[in-house]
Amino acid sequence: MARRAARPAPALAAVGDTALTALAGCGPKVAEKLAARGLACLQDLWLQLPRQYEDRTRLTPIRALQPGVAAQVEGRVEAVERGFRYRPLLRVAVCDDSQGTLVLRFFHFRSAQVNQFQPGVRIRCYGTPRPGQNGLEIVHPSYRILDDAEGDALGDRLDPVYPAIEGIGPAALRRLIGLALDRLPEDGTLELLPPHVLASMQLPPLREALLTVHRPSRDADVAQLLEGRHPAQRRLVLEELLAHHLSLRRQRIAQQAHAAPVLHDDTLAARLRASLPFSLTGAQQRVFGEILADLAQPSPMLRLVQGDVGSGKTVVAALAAMLAVAHGRQAALMAPTELLAEQHLANLRGWLEPLGVQVAWLAGKVTGRARAKVLEAVASGQAQVVLGTHALMQEGVAFRDLALAIVDEQHRFGVHQRLALRDKGGGGEIGAGATVPHQLVMTATPIPRTLAMSAYADLDVSAIDELPPGRTPVQTVALSAERRPELVERIRAACAEGRQAYWVCTLIDDPEENDRPGATMRIEAQAAQTTFETLSAQLPGLRVGLVHGRMKAAEKQATMAAFKAGAIGLLVATTVIEVGVDVPNASLMIIENAERLGLAQLHQLRGRVGRGSAASSCVLLYRSPLSQLARQRLETMRETSDGFLIAERDLELRGPGELLGTRQTGLAGFRLADLARDADLLPQVHSIGERLLAESPTVADAIVARWVGGAVRYAGA
Repeated sequence: MARRAARPAPALAAVGDTALTALAGCGPKVAEKLAARGLACLQDLWLQLPRQYEDRTRLTPIRALQPGVAAQVEGRVEAVERGFRYRPLLRVAVCDDSQGTLVLRFFHFRSAQVNQFQPGVRIRCYGTPRPGQNGLEIVHPSYRILDDAEGDALGDRLDPVYPAIEGIGPAALRRLIGLALDRLPEDGTLELLPPHVLASMQLPPLREALLTVHRPSRDADVAQLLEGRHPAQRRLVLEELLAHHLSLRRQRIAQQAHAAPVLHDDTLAARLRASLPFSLTGAQQRVFGEILADLAQPSPMLRLVQGDVGSGKTVVAALAAMLAVAHGRQAALMAPTELLAEQHLANLRGWLEPLGVQVAWLAGKVTGRARAKVLEAVASGQAQVVLGTHALMQEGVAFRDLALAIVDEQHRFGVHQRLALRDKGGGGEIGAGATVPHQLVMTATPIPRTLAMSAYADLDVSAIDELPPGRTPVQTVALSAERRPELVERIRAACAEGRQAYWVCTLIDDPEENDRPGATMRIEAQAAQTTFETLSAQLPGLRVGLVHGRMKAAEKQATMAAFKAGAIGLLVATTVIEVGVDVPNASLMIIENAERLGLAQLHQLRGRVGRGSAASSCVLLYRSPLSQLARQRLETMRETSDGFLIAERDLELRGPGELLGTRQTGLAGFRLADLARDADLLPQVHSIGERLLAESPTVADAIVARWVGGAVRYAGA
């Protein structure tokens, strides 16, 4: 299939990699501004796709204009008014043969501009009309003055509108992209996908697709283009998804080329399992069986374990760690926050130390002699299981023999950080043929299957999709913030019965504050402090605690310990308690400003209650009016407690970025693909990808280079 297609790649590189300074009007300064947005060569401009289109191929009679619907009109200047109402103002009245009048309003203008608008002058302008004081008006339309001798020729294509680039005007950017498109090679050089694949999917070749998306004809389906469902866009999406899939598969193949320690002795894991005060669920047993099979291989395990809040991922990780310890090697578990890491520490010490396993703790607050002692134990191998935060990856942390690296809440770490922990097993950055640790990554944010197929093509994915017995369903209700007094009474009643409650304060918007460094944490802390003081006054007989991200770690930990011990009845907190807090006696969760949070975060917070046998409730406190998106989120929370279903809904509502934390990953945001919209392409992407890797690796290289570039090392870490 693709042996013939492999040849054009060098020619493509010669054209597509041409520097932008080769374009007329793109000097060093303009090139620098483009480079700041990642645009360095012709190929980058080919793939800089429009976000909107303007239809200047037809004229609309002024009388037929609709508010909010962009249109192009042509008429004569009827009157001009220049004034100053709080700021300079220019109003130009334009009329046409339909006997309609439209007002053009300008706030920024020059005297030369004013002189252009003489009564009787013919003008053509484009913009979105809106109701004004005297009928419809357009604020700052794009326009040009027409010569009476000039014909009425209209464009034959829709005009593309590109994402703004600081320091380069829209017209200049459009001109540069046009010049780049003029240098597009012929299909024989540009096309990398087999023709029969495109024919079977009824998709155009790449050259035609690019020209259609950048320069759509006047009869193009604009609605389809704006939705990203036009065949030309689907062609580009197919190749972009294919590029990301190939980069991840390459990462997996590169990982499999390394050696990894064979860990097959499960006697210590069996002892741990026998000593646990509970039985594993069927899902836990299944997933541990998959991990056992992976660890018995001489190539590195790369497995993602996803499970809902409270499904028991930690105990599965502990069992996996026992295989490393049984072979005289080490395991490390990294968590994103000290709170979560200490929760794991308490569990693992309780389970492992009775078996004679040494558990070490390394976090930012472990300093001085204590830190030196831990580092020595890690380096000598005396510390068999090492828990910690980002501190595990710092220089000076050296493992004697790291065989298993476990990362919890993996989407909260940047890819560089995950690689750094893996590299601790190979004495620095990993080279070809080196021995690397097995990797187990865990998340309590379930990832929809379509997203996992695309984003984690380098990982084997396991799901713990069963909760331990005895967990009670959490009743979820949404209440307006006006009903706060009722909630205070409800807390009083719950605590009087010996139960405990959370009151979570989320970010309160203050745009001026939000722009400052650390503003989010500061404002959340202020909101929590105020709420703490108010509730303490309203509930004088109750001990109220406070936890937020700006408190000292020791103070935060002491408060959490007191809450867990039952000494504190009500805990006021920021979303810092989203993960890792396990208080079975807490049966009431109140989330303030719930409309500001995404579904995944709301679900995580709700998972803090319902961990014991008492009936539990989660109250989503919202401020009116609710946006449609916020309303849909709250409805979903009330309808289901299935984390996997919630993840699918979150993907539909918000897209993949929030679920994956893509700002931190090598899977930088897609240029055009939308995993929720384009999921139906994934089976073909996988099929084409596997064939290219097997039969035409040079073509696979060219596709990855075109769309992903240098991010390959991090794309699947």
